[in-house]
Amino acid sequence: MSGTAYSVVEPSTASKTIAGFLVILYAFITMVPLLWIVLTGFKSPPDSISYPPKVFFEPTLEGYCNLFTTRSRQTREYVESLGPPEGICDEITRGRQMVIVGESNYWPRFQNSLIIAFGSTILAVSLGTLTAYGFSRFKVPLADDLLFFILSTRMMPPIAVAVPIYLMYRKLGLSDTALGMILLYTAVNVSLAVWLLKGFIDEIPREYEEAAMIDGYTRLQSFWKVVLPQATTGIAATAIFCLIFAWNEYAFAVLLTSGSAQTAPPFIPTIIGEGGLDWPAVAAGTTLFVIPILVFTILLRKQLLRGITFGAVRK
Repeated sequence: MSGTAYSVVEPSTASKTIAGFLVILYAFITMVPLLWIVLTGFKSPPDSISYPPKVFFEPTLEGYCNLFTTRSRQTREYVESLGPPEGICDEITRGRQMVIVGESNYWPRFQNSLIIAFGSTILAVSLGTLTAYGFSRFKVPLADDLLFFILSTRMMPPIAVAVPIYLMYRKLGLSDTALGMILLYTAVNVSLAVWLLKGFIDEIPREYEEAAMIDGYTRLQSFWKVVLPQATTGIAATAIFCLIFAWNEYAFAVLLTSGSAQTAPPFIPTIIGEGGLDWPAVAAGTTLFVIPILVFTILLRKQLLRGITFGAVRK
């Protein structure tokens, strides 16, 4: 009997085509809002609120200039009495009958986001790795109950603990401080880190460590030189998830920070222009805010893909 044999594992050409089309469609739908934000950052204020929305427009850097500067409206006579514009931002600002009076607070808030997000991620992943190793390699009494308790801390909505944390931080002097935000985000993220990393460490054979200790390594040395290199993919994947939470967190940042330790998420919506929100400046700030997390994810994309599929296929 003649015929064509089909594999039960290898997908057919039609299924590959349909799957590829759906992936491309999903990616396009997902990227449209981000692309629109990027384009809005290069629009003028009137173009940003025009109806119907403008897809084709004359690009300008006014949004980015407004994002990094504070301006004051002056009379036409005063603006004309000034010397030549000092840079493109000064020229754009004078075209609106305003002058630049100083720098905005966006860059300090952006720096706060970098310090708090990366600091809490490093601390959460470090503590999570050690804790996950302990649960994976040692007999911990009531281990399942403890792991569930650790995970349950992440199930709690932020608003449920916001007021107690605010009162505690005010009493301890941690309110509106980078240290306080790093400790808080670490406490929230460490539960996720423990659960993710325990699964990765469980997949690393114990025999590797035992062989290392037979060769004279201590437990700590075997952990540092044997376990950690093999858990790199899991650590990278966990770091990305922890960083995304700390980078985008809004509720705690609004409640616990207002000045020196305020991060970018609560600051960006407060950018005010003439007659309301300066949408090009808001879009410009959002675009710049997305770049670090995007670069970090791209740099670790290989480790992230390996980490997600680690242990999925057993040999």
